[in-house]
Formats: sequence, structure tokens, C-alpha cells
Amino acid sequence: MTDSNNVNSSFLKQIAHSEYETALRRGFWRSVMGWLTQQNNKLLPFDEIRRILPVHGQYYAGLHEIPLDKIVGSVARYNDFDRAFLPRQRHTRSRWVSIDVANLQDVVLPPIEVYKIGEIYFVKDGNHRVSVAREKGQAFIDAQIVEIVTEVPITAKTDINTLIREQERIDFYHKTQLISLRPDAKVELTIPGQYDKLLEHISVHRWFMGERVQKEVPYPEAVAGWFDEVYMPLATVIEEQKILKEFPGRTVADLYLWIIEHLWYLRDQFQKDVSLSEAASHFAQNYSQKPLARLHRLFGNLAEILADVTPVEPGMTPGDAMNDSGENLPKVEKPPEGSESSEEKPD
Repeated sequence: MTDSNNVNSSFLKQIAHSEYETALRRGFWRSVMGWLTQQNNKLLPFDEIRRILPVHGQYYAGLHEIPLDKIVGSVARYNDFDRAFLPRQRHTRSRWVSIDVANLQDVVLPPIEVYKIGEIYFVKDGNHRVSVAREKGQAFIDAQIVEIVTEVPITAKTDINTLIREQERIDFYHKTQLISLRPDAKVELTIPGQYDKLLEHISVHRWFMGERVQKEVPYPEAVAGWFDEVYMPLATVIEEQKILKEFPGRTVADLYLWIIEHLWYLRDQFQKDVSLSEAASHFAQNYSQKPLARLHRLFGNLAEILADVTPVEPGMTPGDAMNDSGENLPKVEKPPEGSESSEEKPD
């Protein structure tokens, strides 16, 4: 009887080892495809997410059956498995195989332990159990749940940049009280770290307003003034000229920042007034991110090089332009004479 059990155990271990190797290979090729397609396949690190989010408390939510595809993060093993919980490191093999053998023997394993934030879960204990369960095609797993309370919406598709951007957006609205002042306002940025620039614009506009009336202007009044007198005029131009279609995936607020910086560059470069409309049109013509426009600029640059003409500096992408003060922008054709004076500009 003992020999029969040993043979059976050895056979199950061989199966488990084979299944582990298959999962490891799948994880490797998934990482290669993620690199090629620029998709983030990494697990979300719990401590990093917790640091970013405004947490209002936590509580034990009990024992529940949860969907495995909503488990997209880990407390300590986020480098050992990918977003599908395929193994990424060989040191996971021993524990993974033992869990798989227990699964093959129909052994009932204890529930995993998870943190829940929004719609997603982070494994505190049971990463290998999750990995084996997903590899077996299991859809649900029992879990002891501790729920973290936060106002930031989080889903299974969330990445760290999205979380940072969402938190910055909430902080911006909270600090400016823009929604209270202008209920229809929608200022959404797609790149993290840019809301501070909007706050700088408000501060500069507040200074200009104070100079105009020769007294300190209350912050809420400055926010409303910036939105009405600086942001909305340019946002209107962006919408009227349909510039968003030249920059897929971007927002009016993104283009506001890029074009306002481009406006300052043009004024400094040509030492003349340039209107918002002219700056917006000029920016779209020179930096459109539509594939055909980018290809046209590329061939234009190549033609100049092949003709032994001093080559123009390749155009910066909007992402570069957004973080550039203007000194690295390429030399561009001077806007037409007789430009109308624009709205006052933040400094």
C-alpha cells in the first residue's frame, strides 16, 4: 500500500512539475508580448498603491468567494507573478508544485487573505494558491477580505500612472474648489505630474489680478478668474479648431498646457504678439500626432537632409513639449504679421 502511495505521489509531482514549467513558459512569452505591445503585465504593488491613495480607514469584510480575475496585486509577491498570476521567478517552483499536488489530490486548502480596494484585490497570503487556481481555469476562490476605504475609483485595468493622475485630479479639485465655483468645469489631464502646472498658472493669474486692482485677490476669485479669462478662451479655440482630433487620446486640458507653453515660445522667439488662435493652429500643424502627419514631417526632414540643406531639428512630441520650457523646441516658421493681441498669459 505504501509503495502504491509513493508511486502515486511521485506521478502527481511529475504532473505538477510539468504544469509549472508550462505556466512559467506562458509567463515568459506573455512578458515578451507585453514588451512588444507596450502593455503593462505587472502585478500592482499594494504598499505603493496604499501610499498613493487617500485612505479613510479599513475593516474586516468577512469570508467571501471572489473572482480570480479581479485579483491584480500583491502585498509582497508582485515581482514573482505577472498580472495573470503566471510565475515569473523560478524560486516559486517548490511552493507552486506542492500547492498543485494538493489540488490534484483534492485537498481542501484554507482561504487566501486579501485586501480589497475599489473593485480589485491584493493578495496578502496565498499568491501561489491564486496562481495554481488560475492555471487550472478556476474562476473563483474563497478569501478572507479586509476592505480599504478610499474615494478613488479603482478597477482591474488600473495602473499606477492612472492612480497617480486620479489622485492629483482629486487634489486639484479639492484645493481649487473649481467644481463649486464652476459646476460645469472639466479639467482632465492624461499625464501624471501636470496638475501642479495648472496651480502655478492660477497663482500667476492671481498676481496679475492683484496688480490690476492693487490689492490681494482671494484665492477662490483667482481660480474663477483663471478659468474664465485664461483656460476657457484657449479651450474654446481648441474645440473650434477641432485640434483634439490631431492628438488621439489627449484632452482639452492637455492641449491647453502644450499650446500655452508654445504661445510663450512663439512670443519669445519672434518678439511679437501671437494670438491664442494662431498659436493653437501653429502647434497643431507642427506637432500633430496623427500617423500621416508624423510621416509627412519625417519625409520632409529626410528631404532636407538628402538635399544637403541644414536639417531642421526633429519636432518634439507633445509629451516632450509639455515638460520643456521652450529652449529645446525646433525653429519654426514665423507666424503671419498683424497678429491680434491675446489674453494675458500666466508667467
